[in-house]
Amino acid sequence: MEESVLVNKAEKYLKEISNDSIRLDNIDNFGNFKSLYFKLDDRLNFLQDLKDDMDAQGYTTPFTSLSRYGTKSVAEVALDEVGENSRHNQIFRMKANAKKNILDRVKSAIDSHKIAIGHLKQFGYVKCDSCYKKYSMDEYRRNDSKCSCGSESFTFKINKEATHRLEIIPYLPLSGNYMVLMSQFSNYGRESLKKVLNILKQERKGVVKTISLVIRFKDDNNRLVRKNITLDSEYVNNYEEEVRRIYGNSVRIEVLRFHRTKPAIIDDKHARTALAIAYVRYCEHIILNIKDDILKRRLSDFKRINIYDEVLSEFENQTPDFIDKYDVDAIEAWRESMIQKKLNSYGFMDNFGNMVRSLKRDLKIRDNIYKNIFVNIASSLILWDMFRYYLTTSNNSRKIESGPFPYIRVELDREQRKVFQITYTKVISTLNDFTDIKIIPVYEMDLLLYEKFKFEKQIKNSNIKFNHVALGAGLIHENSDIELEEISNAFNINESKIKKEIKNINHIKNPKSDKSKKFLDLIKK
Repeated sequence: MEESVLVNKAEKYLKEISNDSIRLDNIDNFGNFKSLYFKLDDRLNFLQDLKDDMDAQGYTTPFTSLSRYGTKSVAEVALDEVGENSRHNQIFRMKANAKKNILDRVKSAIDSHKIAIGHLKQFGYVKCDSCYKKYSMDEYRRNDSKCSCGSESFTFKINKEATHRLEIIPYLPLSGNYMVLMSQFSNYGRESLKKVLNILKQERKGVVKTISLVIRFKDDNNRLVRKNITLDSEYVNNYEEEVRRIYGNSVRIEVLRFHRTKPAIIDDKHARTALAIAYVRYCEHIILNIKDDILKRRLSDFKRINIYDEVLSEFENQTPDFIDKYDVDAIEAWRESMIQKKLNSYGFMDNFGNMVRSLKRDLKIRDNIYKNIFVNIASSLILWDMFRYYLTTSNNSRKIESGPFPYIRVELDREQRKVFQITYTKVISTLNDFTDIKIIPVYEMDLLLYEKFKFEKQIKNSNIKFNHVALGAGLIHENSDIELEEISNAFNINESKIKKEIKNINHIKNPKSDKSKKFLDLIKK
């Protein structure tokens, strides 16, 4: 396929996606759920094929052709060919930029679809009406909507206990238009986006990935040879022994470099960006619905502050005819005088330009609400969802399935867990009061995650079947003073299931009988 044809094909397909809005109406109906899932799955397959074609044609490194075929140095170009050479180079760069940009958008669209499908997978599954076998939507589609027993009759089940937030799906950059969406954020939205990205970028302590060495040794002909070699991280503590084993005892190491990697919590740029955009856009929608109710409760005069905003917006872009449009200072002075005059007519300012105290106080309160609550809603929401995901899934399931957070680390180290040290108590209280979102303020979430990962190591070789959602809820109850009923409501799980897992936790951590102690010793081995 020609390069220009491939670029046009990708652009056309991404435009089709952008024109097809995602709706979640009656998503608990199996027909609607299946239709959305299959549509997103088909798109993802098509986008991945596009990416494979682009990789095969060198879209990953589009500028290498410039150094091979395009540019010539000034000394090589005749005077009468300078203009033609410049145009030639410009064409090469335009083509290279087009390749880079379209591949970037396709990668973003792929990760966005993976996120959407991951949330849908968590949300629902099907159960055979004949043999009661459960199937994920992937398995259901692979089997052509048939059970292994031959039945084609299924019941759709919603998994209320799993971690999913379908509401973010319409806000994902599904067409790869993440740059456009980022430019549309409000001021507090941009600040919120930075915070979410910083959470997802949190890196673990660097670990050695490879070791580069420059060595000198004598070959079979007794000639002195200098060579660059690379060793894997497994030789970090015995690289000298490995080099001597391969090149002999006379080898000398001249240069030694350790190459470290610092993986982030979400270890993919496009996945981080897509998740951050989706959560922030969704939270902006939440804020739009609840902000008036919050401000009415907190401000002394809600109507007055709306009038104040209208006055500011009225003169924000006005320019009088009698002032030169290039005289910025004069225009700003005129706007300030008109705003002051209008506010004075409403009784919001005195003749000396001093704002009334109650309005000044209301503006400060509103500013604090935006800075301390609205800006942090997306951060608190995604932290809670990731925290819940880690608590309610097993180590193996996180390795096998991507879930609602593609490229998420299977386990977090101390550095990565630091982002969970913050508990946005005021934000959580606001969400619980003004929305139907269920979040509980869990203090020291980072230590709870540490307990979970440590417990996973303890039960690694056991055959005990745990209800991992109840297990996560039980760990919260055992390591905090939060009531069991409150945890049960937040996790959508019955209290009796949590109590059962609490017994398992205590049985593993504090074995009482000799039989239990021997069993735990066997597990550790």
